[in-house]
Amino acid sequence: MGTGDSFDARTAIARKRRPREQRSDAARNHEALVRAAIAAVHREGTRVTMSTIAADAGVGIGTLYRHFRTREDLLDFLTRRSFEQVLANVQAAESGGTTGSDALQRFIEAAIAQRNELVLPLHGGPPVTAQETLAVRDQVHRAVQRIIERGRTDGTISQDTSPRDVVAFGAMLAQPRQPDPEWDATCRRLLATYLNGLRAR
Repeated sequence: MGTGDSFDARTAIARKRRPREQRSDAARNHEALVRAAIAAVHREGTRVTMSTIAADAGVGIGTLYRHFRTREDLLDFLTRRSFEQVLANVQAAESGGTTGSDALQRFIEAAIAQRNELVLPLHGGPPVTAQETLAVRDQVHRAVQRIIERGRTDGTISQDTSPRDVVAFGAMLAQPRQPDPEWDATCRRLLATYLNGLRAR
């Protein structure tokens, strides 16, 4: 095989790799945009400019618009992704908790640990309007209700409470802020006090 044939073979291999590399670049850009957008919304609110998000992500504004056509599309994505994470948290708590109270503790501790990763209405995010996201939120509330009922059955939750109460309390403890181990410890003490109150007769 001549030099020309070898060059042609290398060129063909490079062309085969190009779509995969492009997909990989797109995935990296998407994740960088999401991380930058979450931080920017926490820092500046839902009116943060798209140019600020693109600059924080280290990409051009055109790249941002290729992933999200409007700021509303971006905020909807962040909110849906956050509710999906919360749903995963409550499902893990429900399956892993030894009692209803233990499951609630696991659920809220997950929110505290993820305080800077979530964009939710009670965390300064936009109101939920998309039907897809509303459906995920409803799944979260139903799972929390099952945990509450389990706690009433096993005796670890005797006081009246509702999924809305639990979610609101968890959101108060999981507000976005700079990393602070002392504050996280305070939140966990408040959580323990709350759970003890639910148990008290």
